[in-house]
Amino acid sequence: MLHGVWHFSFTVSDLDTSVAFYTDQLGFDLIHTQEQSNEYTRRLVGYPDAHLRIAQLVVPGQPRGLSSHDLELVQYLQPKGTRGEAEIRNPGAAHLALTVDDIHDRYRTLTAAGVKFYSPPNDITAGINAGGFTCYFEDPDQIVLEMVQPPAHRLNPDEGANQ
Repeated sequence: MLHGVWHFSFTVSDLDTSVAFYTDQLGFDLIHTQEQSNEYTRRLVGYPDAHLRIAQLVVPGQPRGLSSHDLELVQYLQPKGTRGEAEIRNPGAAHLALTVDDIHDRYRTLTAAGVKFYSPPNDITAGINAGGFTCYFEDPDQIVLEMVQPPAHRLNPDEGANQ
């Protein structure tokens, strides 16, 4: 039986830079950092010399489930990795979608901070989220993130029930 999602994880090149981006630019809260250089971790990741730095982050105000965090960032100190072709169209590519209440303001703020966007916010004109807005952007390691402003009836479902 599936009980829930424990967390989502990204491998990053510099943990400090990524933590600063996710906390300062996106508003996550950092709850824990640790280094892992032990037999358990080496078995888990399949590298006999693995040494990792890890940060755990949460979306403020969200209820906690089985896990104490929503997003995990991992930097491999050993063995060092290399970035493959950063194209969202490639098999294995993933992205994390974040909901916001004012996508246009967040877009302006992040753009002014130098964040790379694929496009300005786009009107969602079809499907379950018609009436909302969305856009893709990148973190410091070219990890694709999506910002979504759901339509009002999805953002505030209680309001739609009273109409």
